[in-house]
Amino acid sequence: MVDHLTHAADPAEPPTPPDGPADLAVGAFSAAGPWLVDPAAMSWRHGRGTEGDVDALREQAARLARALVRPAHLPSLARVLSVGVRLGGALVAWGRTERGTPTSRAGLSRRLRPAFERLGPTYIKLGQIISAGEGIFPEELVREFRLLRDRVPPEPFPLVRRTLEEDLGRPLAAVFTSFDRTPLASASIAQVHRATLRTGERVVVKVQRSRVASLVRRDIAAMAWIAPQLVGRIPVTALTNPPALVDLFAETIVEELDFRLEAQNMLDIAAVFAGTGQRAVVVPRPHPDLVTRRVLVMEELHGFPWGDPASMRDAGIDTAAVLRSSLISFLEGALLYGVFHGDLHGGNLLVQADGTVALLDFGITGRLDPAKRQAFLRLEVGASTNNVTAQVEALRDLGALPPDIDVARVIADLGLDRPAVDPTTLTADEMMAELREVTKALLGYGAHLPKELMLFVKDMLFLNGAMATMAPDVDILGEVLAVVTYFTEHHGERIAREIGFDVTTDAIDLEGYRAAMGFADGTETITFRDLQERRELIRKRLDHHHRAQGRTPFLRAVARTVLRRPG
Repeated sequence: MVDHLTHAADPAEPPTPPDGPADLAVGAFSAAGPWLVDPAAMSWRHGRGTEGDVDALREQAARLARALVRPAHLPSLARVLSVGVRLGGALVAWGRTERGTPTSRAGLSRRLRPAFERLGPTYIKLGQIISAGEGIFPEELVREFRLLRDRVPPEPFPLVRRTLEEDLGRPLAAVFTSFDRTPLASASIAQVHRATLRTGERVVVKVQRSRVASLVRRDIAAMAWIAPQLVGRIPVTALTNPPALVDLFAETIVEELDFRLEAQNMLDIAAVFAGTGQRAVVVPRPHPDLVTRRVLVMEELHGFPWGDPASMRDAGIDTAAVLRSSLISFLEGALLYGVFHGDLHGGNLLVQADGTVALLDFGITGRLDPAKRQAFLRLEVGASTNNVTAQVEALRDLGALPPDIDVARVIADLGLDRPAVDPTTLTADEMMAELREVTKALLGYGAHLPKELMLFVKDMLFLNGAMATMAPDVDILGEVLAVVTYFTEHHGERIAREIGFDVTTDAIDLEGYRAAMGFADGTETITFRDLQERRELIRKRLDHHHRAQGRTPFLRAVARTVLRRPG
């Protein structure tokens, strides 16, 4: 139903922008926008009254997140009890009827999803993050929690209207000639609506849910109080470091509560894409004035849903090229500029008629300081050249391993200096034994998953998984070679200068990739379908072992995570 009413990244020497609007010089935007982006003239970037500029607002959000996760910050007893009732009830019902059955995990996932939904925005957001962790979390949980992405019940329109009018300081009719009451999507923090401005532009309006800020603060305090109690009690929590995960969750969700920061993220990532000359991905333009803490008006972009490659191909779009350019753009932002979209999933991507990708929803953005950015760069270059020492050193510098770790000993203990073993030649017992030894060694070293690495890996897993629909018959080795060649040709000198690796002479090790995927030397092509067949064989063996032995799914999840990354 429609109501009808009477700091950005600064790349040095950016390439010359293509023909089109003048703001293509400062960002990767659409070729025909409703307005021009001039960061210096955007009123919301510079604060009003007692509020600071965007940089000050970001620091305020960081301080609030740190305060909420301090151990001394006691949670609400009432909230702890309500969480216990909701989640405990789901677990009890599952234990009585489905535990130990072939549908055990699916049944538990079905019961947890509505429990998370009833617990409100914070838990819905946590569920959405889990839903984007394909390859990290069990597939049944990921599949069920995907329903939290855009099927969260919307807020009543009177509450939406009140938020809009309070933040914009005007009646709705003074800003919009029409406003669609039915949201395009409804998520944990906000919902988005189509609208038309009085100046005639069609826009998308993101509106924050009422009361969400106070609910989030209360829930984070409870999570931070519980998280330290989990450390060392079960292997999966030791590896993922629950306090660090809560820190990450607090930082991201607190920033998401201020849409001025999201709008700045849009400008920053658009500037990175423009700086690299990578125009295969575009960002919606935020409005110059209609951005507040709880309201974000932006350019409306159209395209095919990411999950509809058949329609793309019917329209003449090369879906494999779309996937490759998306991967390159993501890696350039992370490895060269230290800024990347931190929540890639199908709901945040549209493929436009010309094959460019429209990137949406910038509430979660990864930001790396120079040292961590260079560590990421060493990790990826080390992977492409099969330099194990460089990879382990990079993981140490990222914080995944203690700073005083003996790198040579880690390599020897984990057998990283030995030829890769084809997992399809192992029995289920042998695979489980291998995984137990690796897990035991990692825990002994004090390994955990740093916050930035979790976002990066989650995005890489999404792009890797997208091959199943976007490029199932494309040669994976050829794609790896194409991406490495691109970085060598476009950024080889910079990479050599920054980390001391001459990527023009340290050739890519395709044999290492073949071995890591379990294929014999000399295999000329490996498609995603080939890889899927091998993964399915391994999955069936582990499933059979799991049912026979009654083991927890943790090691199976570790196996799936490792096997999903060909490099």
